[in-house]
Amino acid sequence: MAASDRMVLGPLVGSIDQGTSSTRFLVFNAKTAELLSHHQVEIQQKFPKEGWVEQDPKAILNSVYECVEKTCEKLQQLNIDITNIKAIGVSNQRETTVVWDKTTGEPLYNAIVWLDLRTQSTVERLLKRIPGKNKAFFKFRTGLPLSTYFSAVKLRWLLDNVEEIRQAVDDGRAMFGTIDSWLIWSLTGGKNGGVHCTDVTNASRTMLFNIHSLEWDPELCQFFDIPMEILPKVRSSSEIYGLMVCFLKICPSLCLGDQSAALVGQMCFQDGQAKNTYGTGCFLLCNTGQKSVFSEHGLLTTIAYKLGRDKPVCYALEGSVAIAGAVVRWLRDNLGIVKTSQEVEKLAAEVGTSYGCYFVPAFSGLYAPYWEPSARGIICGLTQFTNKNHIAFAALEAVCFQTREILDAMNKDCGIPLNQLQVDGGMTNNKVLMQLQSDILCIPVVKPSMPETTALGAAMAAGAAEGVGIWSLNPGDLTAVTCERFEPQINPEESESRYARWKKAVMKSMDWETSEAPSNGKPEINASQVLLISQLA
Repeated sequence: MAASDRMVLGPLVGSIDQGTSSTRFLVFNAKTAELLSHHQVEIQQKFPKEGWVEQDPKAILNSVYECVEKTCEKLQQLNIDITNIKAIGVSNQRETTVVWDKTTGEPLYNAIVWLDLRTQSTVERLLKRIPGKNKAFFKFRTGLPLSTYFSAVKLRWLLDNVEEIRQAVDDGRAMFGTIDSWLIWSLTGGKNGGVHCTDVTNASRTMLFNIHSLEWDPELCQFFDIPMEILPKVRSSSEIYGLMVCFLKICPSLCLGDQSAALVGQMCFQDGQAKNTYGTGCFLLCNTGQKSVFSEHGLLTTIAYKLGRDKPVCYALEGSVAIAGAVVRWLRDNLGIVKTSQEVEKLAAEVGTSYGCYFVPAFSGLYAPYWEPSARGIICGLTQFTNKNHIAFAALEAVCFQTREILDAMNKDCGIPLNQLQVDGGMTNNKVLMQLQSDILCIPVVKPSMPETTALGAAMAAGAAEGVGIWSLNPGDLTAVTCERFEPQINPEESESRYARWKKAVMKSMDWETSEAPSNGKPEINASQVLLISQLA
């Protein structure tokens, strides 16, 4: 094809959206925010033991290459000139932990996914070193409770249990990162000069990062016994990190944790604006501006974004739910009651009720607002009349009830209840789910016509980076987004009744498992650790 035959659209921005269930590469028009093309590849999750969730880092990297290549082929078929792609943003599943060898470029173990529960005994052991076993002991430094969810305990487990990683650390060969760091290092050259970095949003999910100083915290690293030399350099969420080394010679301009990217994509730049993303899990974030607000109701304080080296950091309150879209995948892959995820909506629509069946999908314990790792999934209220349609409906309803719980906590912390909920993510294509969500919240649910807001947010921040400058983030310059609204269709009394029964089911899921760290005959704490803990307090 002659260059003159190619469609001229002005500057384009690419977005790598690496999630728990799939990888996508999307290309947007920087002037109109129009999605021009994309490609998606599903990612396999491995469950080698009960509660363990792993992924192959090389498979994740290869899925990125495949998605970039296929998307660019589609653009060329549309006569769109791919040389107009001026920047690439990376958004990623947060907390998922990778350690690799910088001399060979090879992972030293599978990625431990954020959902993984193997570190419960590690958490119990660490809690014994904290006065009163207080999970919130580090909250005012990190914004986070001590939990299996975050990267520090995953990394501690790897150092304790994988000899190859211990040896690589001793030899100075080991690098640690969340998925963004692994991808950026690999895509910018890998063992031949790859850039080892992360951004503030991902760093704030490790429990090793001080969310006020915006630096790795030496005392936290000492508490977890993590060598600081393996940590990536922390940068802002919108700056040029390096040149991507693939068949496209362009720069990945930023990375943002996926939920922060969705916050940007939903254009929640003002204090009090919030969004809820329905992916593998469910994540409600409320922008609190330049003030870090600490929750009294089980929410996390996290970094929302820092859109440039010289720009201020903005914070968010977050409610995290472990299992949302994953429950649909479980119905498909584990129970086999559907062949495709889309069939769940059809089954639920056929009955329009759970017929008293309630599903608590606590496959990885309960996250916000409980932070209870002992919980396990239950389905209760079954009768001989219950069938797979009712279970499908109960599964969708469970996603909505979990959102109600974190929205209630958010409203209590913020003091001003949300009068509508902005939503995004793959599950929002399910109209039954969206209507259920509005019914259970008793407020409207507002879905953008283009639900790929995580990828859009990464693209926006990439295009706005210094040295790129092709996407304005000034509110007056942002393209208005058309939305679909779902209004409540049941009375509040019915909603409250169903919610109360759900809460009863949640209580029954608690304390199902216990996990005590095995004793190794050594004292749990020594004098130097007492001093360290007093410094951390």
